[in-house]
Amino acid sequence: MTQSSPQSTVPFLPFVRPEIDEETIQGVVDVLRSGWITTGPQNQAFEAALSEYCGGRPVRTFNSGTATLEIGLRIAGVGPGDEVITTPASWVATSNVVYEVGATPVFADIDPITRNIDLDKLEAAITPKTKAIIPVFLSGLPVDMDRLYAIARQHKLRVIEDAAQAFGASWNGKRIGAIGDIVSFSFHANKNLTSIEGGALVLNDEAEAVLAQKYRLQGITRTGFDGMDCDVLGGKYNLTDVAARVGLGQLKHIERFTRQRHALARAYFAGFEGGAAVKLGIGLPLADFTNSNWHMFQITLPLEKLAIDRAGFMGELKERGIGSGVHYPAIHLFTLYRERGFKAGMFPHAERFGASTVTLPLFTQMTEADVARVCGAVNEICAKFAK
Repeated sequence: MTQSSPQSTVPFLPFVRPEIDEETIQGVVDVLRSGWITTGPQNQAFEAALSEYCGGRPVRTFNSGTATLEIGLRIAGVGPGDEVITTPASWVATSNVVYEVGATPVFADIDPITRNIDLDKLEAAITPKTKAIIPVFLSGLPVDMDRLYAIARQHKLRVIEDAAQAFGASWNGKRIGAIGDIVSFSFHANKNLTSIEGGALVLNDEAEAVLAQKYRLQGITRTGFDGMDCDVLGGKYNLTDVAARVGLGQLKHIERFTRQRHALARAYFAGFEGGAAVKLGIGLPLADFTNSNWHMFQITLPLEKLAIDRAGFMGELKERGIGSGVHYPAIHLFTLYRERGFKAGMFPHAERFGASTVTLPLFTQMTEADVARVCGAVNEICAKFAK
């Protein structure tokens, strides 16, 4: 028998855990018993509720936040020969979908403070081939929306907001989704609002909504009992009623979820204040409690001052019963992108962030005591491995 470690009696704290109430669970049971489990009345109700939340704008659901980005690009008319400017500090789907529609992704480096796309660098990257911009609201913090849209208007560009992480966030008191051009949300299991898997597009008018529906299901339009036509090349991206019922249950709690995340994020800042990690040079996110929904709390490690690499640091957290994640390695350094001419050194801020970031636990069932435990572990590891 091996001796158990001192941490073995401490419950493991994952970096994310969805909160799904009993009413929602029973609602899913009711859907399963109803006999209508694919796209149907629950999906319609979810779309209507999302539309109301987004100020009455048309909303269409999809089976992922990747599908929403791709269809958003297609609705914006992006295709072969076009360029789309985005950030290399995101989940790789953000730029993969640009290739999927036959266009070319163009990266602009991030602002090291906000960790979002640097709008000065974005503007400098615009060429006659630029058709659209995909800004990413990393960790639920929007970019400067006023300046973003001023740039877009000046250069006559479409904007497809990658708001995958930003449901519940706002800009100067206006909800993300209620303003802007095309807005793409993700409802993946790790998001602030989840439908297990899924996503939604917020659109500008009914014509775009109808086109989104066509792209969602093979380009089909139905009329009457037996009328059917196909006039665009669509795919299979519809959301099931099972998933929609989960989303409906989540939406009822989104304001509370956001308040709780704010409280936990504040506890993180308090827990790190004056500690060994900050003294060593650990990087903390921008303390925005006006616009961000605090989807994630990401630190950056001062690796040059530590006698341990990031994987080792994450392993030390796990030994103390704490989960963590990496969001995200710089996209342009992946093999797929290197093969297309991208190289190390092109976007130094995104590269530095991607190599040193660690996502700490943040979910609504956490307590401030949990946050204190995480901060204590980070401080302890930094002190232990400081050079």
